[in-house]
Amino acid sequence: MEALIPVINKLQDVFNTVGADIIQLPQIVVVGTQSSGKSSVLESLVGRDLLPRGTGVVTRRPLILQLVHVSPEDGRKGAGDENDPATWKNSRHLAKEVDAAEWGKFLHTKNKIYTDFDEIRQEIENETERISGNNKGISPEPIHLKIFSANVVNLTLVDLPGMTKVPVGDQPKDIELQIRELILQFISNPNSIILAVTAANTDMATSEALKIAREVDPDGRRTLAVITKLDLMDAGTDAMDVLMGRVIPVKLGIIGVVNRSQLDINNKKSVADSIRDEYGFLQKKYPSLANRNGTKYLARTLNRLLMHHIRDCLPELKTRINVLAAQYQSLLNSYGEPVEDKSATLLQLITKFATEYCNTIEGTAKYIETSELCGGARICYIFHETFGRTLESVDPLGGLNTIDILTAIRNATGPRPALFVPEVSFELLVKRQIKRLEEPSLRCVELVHEEMQRIIQHCSNYSTQELLRFPKLHDAIVEVVTCLLRRRLPVTNEMVHNLVAIELAYINTKHPDFADACGLMNNNIEEQRRNRLTRELPSAVPRDKNPAVGADAPQESGTGNWRGMLKPSKAEEVSAEEKSKPTAALPASPQKGHAVNLLDVPVPVARKLSAREQRDCEVIERLIKSYFLIVRKNIQDSVPKAVMHFLVNHVKDTLQSELVGQLYKSLLLDDLLTESEDMAQRRKEAADMLKALQRASQIIAEIRETHLW
Repeated sequence: MEALIPVINKLQDVFNTVGADIIQLPQIVVVGTQSSGKSSVLESLVGRDLLPRGTGVVTRRPLILQLVHVSPEDGRKGAGDENDPATWKNSRHLAKEVDAAEWGKFLHTKNKIYTDFDEIRQEIENETERISGNNKGISPEPIHLKIFSANVVNLTLVDLPGMTKVPVGDQPKDIELQIRELILQFISNPNSIILAVTAANTDMATSEALKIAREVDPDGRRTLAVITKLDLMDAGTDAMDVLMGRVIPVKLGIIGVVNRSQLDINNKKSVADSIRDEYGFLQKKYPSLANRNGTKYLARTLNRLLMHHIRDCLPELKTRINVLAAQYQSLLNSYGEPVEDKSATLLQLITKFATEYCNTIEGTAKYIETSELCGGARICYIFHETFGRTLESVDPLGGLNTIDILTAIRNATGPRPALFVPEVSFELLVKRQIKRLEEPSLRCVELVHEEMQRIIQHCSNYSTQELLRFPKLHDAIVEVVTCLLRRRLPVTNEMVHNLVAIELAYINTKHPDFADACGLMNNNIEEQRRNRLTRELPSAVPRDKNPAVGADAPQESGTGNWRGMLKPSKAEEVSAEEKSKPTAALPASPQKGHAVNLLDVPVPVARKLSAREQRDCEVIERLIKSYFLIVRKNIQDSVPKAVMHFLVNHVKDTLQSELVGQLYKSLLLDDLLTESEDMAQRRKEAADMLKALQRASQIIAEIRETHLW
């Protein structure tokens, strides 16, 4: 299990190279108030002076410290073994030049080796000032330091700026909030262990470190408390209750340590001497707890906790890396490869777009829309639902009233009175009704055209992601397809217009369906006529002596052309006399009065229709309705066929040749295949991240199950 921590260090290095923290790696995060001794604890764990020390705010950037244990006989060779070869591959060659048992390396200085720990401290100060300035400012950008030594255990620690309340120097007014957010950023990682540092000469109940740790770890499962400055407690007091967990219990334990004072640091007291003095102090002051406190015990505890923590996190970590690798592979595929053969790439993209466009219409596209109808399904819906229902809602007799029909009948007879209903009136009226089918038919063409325009955007968004790499090519393809659709629209409209015109050109009264309807209608009318005759004939008059009287007796003066042919009955004479009384006051002869009345005929008059007028209207209405339904059925069938042939199928058949003809030109290659500005950068970032994830997956795969126990 000792091999687990170096594995995490390798993963840390891998992801540091791409500058991303998408994977939350197990690590120990040191939190505490300002000057509580956090950096001193870390120095004790390393065993060397390597961190900036002093009063006030000293740590102003997060320091990610990786401790790597190397055996003395391995010497410098261990450095190369413990690091990612791609990152530190030159370290073995450098190892032969300097002989040192301990050394350090910074990520930002690449392969430079530091054997003098004073240089390491100076480099930390310089790097801090480079980013954070030289007057107490802080920065969230971490410094990565790796220490190789035979005197350390494998650990990954993060030293954070101490929590403060009052801004000093050029610190902003919200410095407290900034530091708090920075600490939360690290300790919110569920794979981190929180090392809460509190000074022994303060009340533990007021510990800011434990308070912030409990916010993200309320159960305390990953919090370890460290009590520093045990030697600085007031005379007569001790930390026994605190160390025993009687004041505030901490699940992972409470460990007390004694750090070097500032005087010790100024006098160059070594860490080894400090640890020896610490052991003596604990034996003297806390003999019963000496073996469970102190820097060495803290190092072993942290090592053990981190190993077990890594073991618990490893399966989830492995899954997360594999999922991210798959996501970045998909992302990289969507960005495509850099264009080498522009001519072939252009032809491939044009062909792919044309194929996807046709497939979307056919319903065989890879990306099927689930939220709404699209492509061919939408066109089918327009034909059979939208267009079909609109036609069915058109009333065959809409816009016609009885006066219109009577007027048309009279106009069709000219100056001669008609014995029968004139056919011309039927044709005139039925054409007027058929003409009403043209507007919904043209609207159907418009809806299909709009849907084919929408398919372009659908293919761009879902099916042909490569087009998004080349915005100019995308715009050019959209323009070509739009122009093609625009050119076909007038042709299709003309054909639909002709379909209606064809129906208007010849009213086929010999149509089988129409003939059947007329025969049935005549039978119905004849039956109604006989019923009416039976009701209206006087019982004293034999039916066979005057068969026409019953039919024509109620004829009004407005259609008096029958009066010269048939002798009226007495009842009719009486009725005629009564009805002629209102006109008797006219100072003109009967012939002249009749001529005057003719001028008034076109004026609609609200009156009761005679039986003949009623019959004529019924005949015309039934004929119009019957013939209109036949034409509507034809239009409902032929318009979708015309739209499919002249618009949809024509575009499908000519789309690719149109695109190739207009875009596949050597002069346009460079312009059309110009990538968007940030595409190359995003492709590089995705490739680097994918490489890091693949390397991380490889590192984790090297762990055997036996290493976990």
